[in-house]
Amino acid sequence: MILEKIRAEVGKAIVGMDDVIELMTIALIANGHVLLEGIPGIAKTTLSRNFAQTLGLKFTRIQMTPDLLPADIIGHTFYDMRKGEFKIRKGPIFANVVLVDEINRASPKTQSALLEAMEEKQVTIEGLPLKLPEPFIVLATMNPVEMEGVYELPTAQVDRFMMKIDLNYISEESEKTMLKRKSLGEFSEASQAVLSSELARAFREVRRVHVSDAIIDYIYGILKETRLDERVILGASPRAGEHLLYAARAKAYLEGREYVIPDDVKELAVPILSHRIVVKPEYEVEGMNGKDIVEDALERVEVPTE
Repeated sequence: MILEKIRAEVGKAIVGMDDVIELMTIALIANGHVLLEGIPGIAKTTLSRNFAQTLGLKFTRIQMTPDLLPADIIGHTFYDMRKGEFKIRKGPIFANVVLVDEINRASPKTQSALLEAMEEKQVTIEGLPLKLPEPFIVLATMNPVEMEGVYELPTAQVDRFMMKIDLNYISEESEKTMLKRKSLGEFSEASQAVLSSELARAFREVRRVHVSDAIIDYIYGILKETRLDERVILGASPRAGEHLLYAARAKAYLEGREYVIPDDVKELAVPILSHRIVVKPEYEVEGMNGKDIVEDALERVEVPTE
């Protein structure tokens, strides 16, 4: 199984993140992007780099800062004096796995440079559209602690992330294991464990996973409940439902099934829907968030039994 190979190889460099690795793998083969939110030092960069290495994919890291320009991400044209012509110098966005570190530190103008790349899998330089490598996934990180010098992500951009994963402290046992392995020098960089042919087959076969009408109705029922909730300004978007469908199909594939079951949808609903929901201020000050809205919706919607 492709997921077991990824977990085992990434496990050479990191511990205690099997669930996160599974979600990232689901997002990759479902052609989605991931927003990683967690405190500094939680190993977001190490995880992302080794995830790419395990799959044999090209990895780049973009450190977002307030003075970063769109051209620093997508690339620009330059004049080649030897040949007497203009050429294109491609930016770091031209990779398979792109880690956008502290995405909310860049200005809205620079953040907008990612929108076309994430949605269309291409960028435009001086009017010329250029396709990005396949597969292509953006892993963007956010620091939930520091609020100075950051910009709020536009709702339209947040909605383009298939899922948001909250990275918390790993368990006591995992952290002790990490410290022991560090002291013994047992950590190493991951090597390619998944052949390109295996990954290409996963992208083909995941499209054949069957989704019944009952599952479609179940997904829509959850979306509808988030929209009708009196505590929200904005519920889950149609794109959210599309992402939930694709991710559920990917989860079923990784578990060796040719069909989606309700549990696939239930387990993915929170990371896929919660970050898209805008809660009314009066409920937000009481501690209510998108996760609460989604969990309540799951309680109210009848689970299909067939």
